[in-house]
Amino acid sequence: MPELHKLMPILGVLQDRGHVVALVTDGRLSGASGKVPAAIHVTPEAASGGVIGRVQDGDLISLDVAAGRLSLHVDEDALGSRAPADLPFCDNTVGRGLFVSSRTLVTDAESGACTLFPTWSPQTSHSDSQTQRAERASYGA
Repeated sequence: MPELHKLMPILGVLQDRGHVVALVTDGRLSGASGKVPAAIHVTPEAASGGVIGRVQDGDLISLDVAAGRLSLHVDEDALGSRAPADLPFCDNTVGRGLFVSSRTLVTDAESGACTLFPTWSPQTSHSDSQTQRAERASYGA
């Protein structure tokens, strides 16, 4: 999950120039997003095969805050034919190496990013495969 706070001033400038913009992401955005509407921490994440990884330029997305609904207006067949997001492997372990155990032991964001009850969620994702559940069980998690 990338941190996206540096993107907000750019989106604010676009708004000031008359564009209607919002941010929809599975990334992080700490603090208040200011005047730019934002749907953050969308789950399941692209890395877990979530639909957000198949969104393309020009796709219409609607956000109904009152109903808590985020909708991608793309035909199911067209969406199914799209390749998942190309998520590059990052071999830069500076900083990331500190959190390798968290990436292995913690459930996905939709499941609460929890280590206490790793098998609680009925959904399975890349970060919560049966193999990883078994590995966590062997650690006593």
